[in-house]
Amino acid sequence: MDSYRRRVLDSELDELLPDLSAIAIEGPKGVGKTATAIQRASTVFRMDTAQDVELLTASPALLATAPGPVLIDEWQRRPETWDLVRRAVDDGAVGGRFLLTGSATPKGAAIHSGAGRIDTLRMRPLSFAERGIESPTVSLLQLFQGETGVGGQTPIALPDYVSEIVSSGFPGIRPLPPRARRQRLDGYIQRVVEHEVVDQGVVGRAPARLRAWMAAYAAATASTASNTAIGRAASPGDGDLPARSTVERYHDALTQLWLLDPVPAWLPGNDFARLALTPKHFLADPALAARLLDLDEERLIRAETPMLGPKDRTALGSLFEALVGLSLQTYAQAAEATLHHLRTRDGGREIDFIVHRNDGRNLAFEVKLSDAPSDHDVRHLLWLKKEMGDSLMDVAVVNTGRDAYRRRDGVAVIPLALLGP
Repeated sequence: MDSYRRRVLDSELDELLPDLSAIAIEGPKGVGKTATAIQRASTVFRMDTAQDVELLTASPALLATAPGPVLIDEWQRRPETWDLVRRAVDDGAVGGRFLLTGSATPKGAAIHSGAGRIDTLRMRPLSFAERGIESPTVSLLQLFQGETGVGGQTPIALPDYVSEIVSSGFPGIRPLPPRARRQRLDGYIQRVVEHEVVDQGVVGRAPARLRAWMAAYAAATASTASNTAIGRAASPGDGDLPARSTVERYHDALTQLWLLDPVPAWLPGNDFARLALTPKHFLADPALAARLLDLDEERLIRAETPMLGPKDRTALGSLFEALVGLSLQTYAQAAEATLHHLRTRDGGREIDFIVHRNDGRNLAFEVKLSDAPSDHDVRHLLWLKKEMGDSLMDVAVVNTGRDAYRRRDGVAVIPLALLGP
């Protein structure tokens, strides 16, 4: 436990756990859910071990009598434990009594939703700030609070970001040497397509088809490509395209496993006409997309892999946007906000990311592979600022440069390494 590195989610737990009786930490396998939860647990029941399953099955009253907080790890393997916790909360469990961790949502399990009893927090692979390679100087929360000062300098440059894309945000994979890391990522993908999806109802020809679909989905990273286009890309030269129902099953299965992390289109209260509603596609970790596309650092820099969508899209640009998106998802959740994108139906206006709070405050971010954004790069941000006025707290370009600063037109320029929660 001495080597544990705090996650952004820890600050959320610090604030929420004393007042909430049960919190479920959900996310894909390997993101560190158990490592985080176990820092706080006095009693641990692991539902992937026969001994603990038998113990809890024989004596469910242990949930009420065991020293708390009580952690139920991999609860989805025994979905009935969810209802046991829900009943304990109904019976008056105190704040901070239960933590649950899960890496899949059970398909078809007869469980109560838990609404009003069990609260859920999403844990993702390591954001850039959580990787410990730089100390952020710009806080997303402070931008929401009207902080206009933007500054700081970092030695992190484009080659470092390329390395971070392929290194993975999975804590158990990231520290490995390059070849071992690639092997572990390949094994992770193989495990998903050959075993994990079986429990989600994807069978038959699924392993080969599913991997091809995942690779096509990876090629659609940071785009709004249609499922039809993704299905067609998964079967190049094959007249037997996956049926729409099959593609939907693939999508649903990976969603159940928390391996898809799409960014929904933004639907503001303002009267914006002709907004596109399609989500932007992202896998849970850019490194998974890189492995599915057989991209290493050298090939990413050469930008030789075609991506779905507009012809000017490069793999490096798309996967850097994915790294930014992964980080913003984590920071936004900590700030009680949600992440979106904005695109008009004709493609004339597009904002990579909108961070929205229910109190009506918003931030807008463009992502650029550049040291210093040009006037052309910020034109959509300035358009949105004019349209939204004071409800748009700040506009910024997240880039690969070394300096954080504010342009004369008011647009903040923030290297990803200097942006934090």
